[in-house]
Amino acid sequence: MLSNHFQNGVETVRHAWSRIPNSEESQFVDDAVGLVRKSDGSSVESLDYEVIENFAYREEQARRGKLYVSYLLVVKWLFALLIGIGTGLAAVFINLSVENFAGWKFSLTFSIIQKSYIAGFLLYALINLVLVFSSVYIVTQFAPAAAGSGIPEIKGYLNGVDIHGILLLRTLIGKIFGSIGSVGGGLALGKEGPLVHTGACIASLLGQGGSTKYHINSRWFQVFRSDRDRRDLVTCGCAAGVAAAFRAPVGGVLFALEEVTSWWRSQLMWRVFFTSAIVAVVVRTAMGWCKNGNCGHFGSGGFIIWDISDGQEDYSFAELLPMAIIGVIGGLLGALFNQLTLYISSWRRNHLHKKGSRVKIIEACLVSLLTSIISFCLPLLRECSPCPESDPTSGIECPRPPGMYGNYVNFFCSSDKEYNDLATIFFNTQDDAIRNLFSAKTIHEYSSQSLLTFLVMFYTLAVLTFGTAVPAGQFVPGIMIGSTYGRLVGMFVVKYYKKLNIEEGTYALLGAASFLGGSMRMTVSLCVIMVEITNNLKLLPLIMLVLLISKAVGDAFNEGLYEEQARLRGIPLLESRPKYEMRNMTAKEACGSGRVISLPRVVKVSDVVSILRSNKHNGFPVIDHTRSGESLVIGLVLRSHLLVILQSKVDFQHSPLPSDPRGGDRSIRHDSHEFAKPVSSKGICIDDIHLSPDDLEMYIDLAPFLNPSPYIVPEDMSLTKVYNLFRQLGLRHLFVVPRPSRVLGLITRKDLMIEDTENVNTLELQSTSVRNRHHNKRPTTRNSDVERPLLNGLLVGSE
Repeated sequence: MLSNHFQNGVETVRHAWSRIPNSEESQFVDDAVGLVRKSDGSSVESLDYEVIENFAYREEQARRGKLYVSYLLVVKWLFALLIGIGTGLAAVFINLSVENFAGWKFSLTFSIIQKSYIAGFLLYALINLVLVFSSVYIVTQFAPAAAGSGIPEIKGYLNGVDIHGILLLRTLIGKIFGSIGSVGGGLALGKEGPLVHTGACIASLLGQGGSTKYHINSRWFQVFRSDRDRRDLVTCGCAAGVAAAFRAPVGGVLFALEEVTSWWRSQLMWRVFFTSAIVAVVVRTAMGWCKNGNCGHFGSGGFIIWDISDGQEDYSFAELLPMAIIGVIGGLLGALFNQLTLYISSWRRNHLHKKGSRVKIIEACLVSLLTSIISFCLPLLRECSPCPESDPTSGIECPRPPGMYGNYVNFFCSSDKEYNDLATIFFNTQDDAIRNLFSAKTIHEYSSQSLLTFLVMFYTLAVLTFGTAVPAGQFVPGIMIGSTYGRLVGMFVVKYYKKLNIEEGTYALLGAASFLGGSMRMTVSLCVIMVEITNNLKLLPLIMLVLLISKAVGDAFNEGLYEEQARLRGIPLLESRPKYEMRNMTAKEACGSGRVISLPRVVKVSDVVSILRSNKHNGFPVIDHTRSGESLVIGLVLRSHLLVILQSKVDFQHSPLPSDPRGGDRSIRHDSHEFAKPVSSKGICIDDIHLSPDDLEMYIDLAPFLNPSPYIVPEDMSLTKVYNLFRQLGLRHLFVVPRPSRVLGLITRKDLMIEDTENVNTLELQSTSVRNRHHNKRPTTRNSDVERPLLNGLLVGSE
């Protein structure tokens, strides 16, 4: 009977393997780093963060009162609350699963290894292989966008780039379950980066009311449909992910501000801070529940908190030199790590992963086997050491009980009072291994040979693992690498200075900060995160020192890890500073030699269809003519808006003349939400619209649908100023025009100071209110066409 069950299991696995496609023939083609491409061949598209002030938008704003504005404010805070709760629960689920899988794995392995070393190794490798296989299978077959950490993609989204698939429900599911398999399978990666992506997915799904594809949606939640509102929600999700990963709410806020966002305001900071606080409450509640023994092997671990408050309390001036050396080492190793991962990821993308999903699965399984062999066999090369004299105040037991987490692992030792220092690092979850490396009062726990061996092997494994088709973060592996060489330097300092108050764990912490600073190039947010997760504010100046040095050294060689990976993925990030070469270029030179495709105010339907089919432009200038025949740019119309108009057909007209706004109720034909593009979707395609020959002969008046106030720069403006304007305002299109011939007015700071009058609906400028007292004494003869807004003038002037 057992043989029959085994044969049936083999047949099931063989059937599942045969169903894995050998090549990417679906509508999405994912590359080596998880970037999915659209079926039309394009991979990214810009987002519309600018407010399109067309007729529908102005009609909607006119109908809104203070009560509706208050309602929107309440909903925004409610969404911040739900994002925090959802991200916190997702983090609890991931940590519970990872810690329990790892606990079962280590317990079974330690119980079998006492009887047979080979059987213990086979069980250990098999469990890791099954977990990694489940992770890579979920990613390759269900959610290709869930591969990697997801931070470069989210950073691109907040920078104004929409990458298809990164915020879908299936991406969220793939990220959660894929992280459990990859981290629980013992790979040299972490779950912290994927948690940032998880928080962003939860925020986006809440903002759009769920998922329409899987019929899990609610119209009540569909309040914020614009890209501008989704950007704020995704920012809250990113901060919540960091807060949930490290139990560092303030670090989460600063991470979102420093690393991922390109646009910030004070009102958003309050909501981000509130979201991070909610996450901290949820995680702390879960930890309190787990301390009562309700979480299996989880215990109190998993949620990163490496308390070293009882470690080194003070430092001398002479110790600053080895601490600075740690910063230099971190910068060099971090820059090398970025370069190696860039080369290997590029090779994977161009050669390996193009061969299909089977190759990705085989690669991940081979990396899993290699990791299992190294982590299981290397400790055998080290001889066991006798346990040191126990310190009752330290709370550290030597050796630790089999299957439990902590220092001094008894791994295949001949005596019960011996431990294997290399197994203490390898045969633990990464969180517990780091806690061991950070621990105080364990000066003689590790030998320099074991630390150096682990540093070389884990560094190599981290480079090889990064870029495989599994959810992978680099925070915790970076801390593992940095704490290893930091402890090595600490051992040298203890031996050289011979002072009793020096702790190797302090130098391990500084090493971890230096490697993260040298690799990711974060400073303020990383400094706060390290302080929060170690609960030691006294080390703040030292962490700042090594972070500044490591970042300066790393910047001399290449860019940060996320910037390098974003460039590899083809994400066109606009960095905070323009290139130096832009100082000598003008806006006209940046436009290129391509001809601008513009539309007349009243355009034939067949012409619109022809233009949309012949190019991929997403914005078109709209041109009208004055009575004297002079051309006039009256606004910008988006491709997505044209597609909505063509699909609805309600605005078609027979006359080629501008429509009369009094002839029909234009305000009820379209709502501003109709023009909002679905999140992580290409929206309407021109091929999806079917028009009859009669429809093609009709006309459309574009005046009610265009944005009459696009941003405009003169042609001779320096490209540096254009770059700063484009990025800081979060634009998608920017008009370049000849230098204007006349000036209508000049606005200063005082003209922008608005005061409330007795009439709530009336707002006037302070400077204007002062001048009006004098202007009202004499009649004015201003031209009414000049004072009327362009959009109103177009609609009223077409009578």
